[in-house]
Amino acid sequence: MPRPCKCRRVRGLPGASYFKPIGIPLVELEECVLSVEGFEALRLADGEGLGMDEAAQRMGVSRHTFGRILRKARHAVAEALVLGRALRVEGGTYSLDRQDAQDASVQNEIF
Repeated sequence: MPRPCKCRRVRGLPGASYFKPIGIPLVELEECVLSVEGFEALRLADGEGLGMDEAAQRMGVSRHTFGRILRKARHAVAEALVLGRALRVEGGTYSLDRQDAQDASVQNEIF
C-alpha cells in the first residue's frame, strides 16, 4: 500500500480555472486536467523564475517531488496547446498557505 500524499502548499487558487481554444464549441473538445499544485509549480518555476530548491521549499515538498509535479504540469499544458484541447485546473492534494494568500490579495488591491 503506497504512502498517502502529503499536502502541498499553494499560495492561492488560480483566477480562472478553465481555458479553451477560441472558436471551437466546448462539447467538441477533449480536456486535459492540471492539478492546483501543478498550477502552483508552474507559477513558481516559470512565472517567478525560482530554482527547484526554493520553489520546493515554498510548496513544502522535496526537490524531487517538486520536479515530478512540474513535469506533469508542463505535460498537461503542452498537451492542451499542441492537441488543441481544453485545460481544466482542479483537484490535487494541497492546502492554501494563508499568509501568502493574504499578501497576494493585498498586492492585488494595490494594482
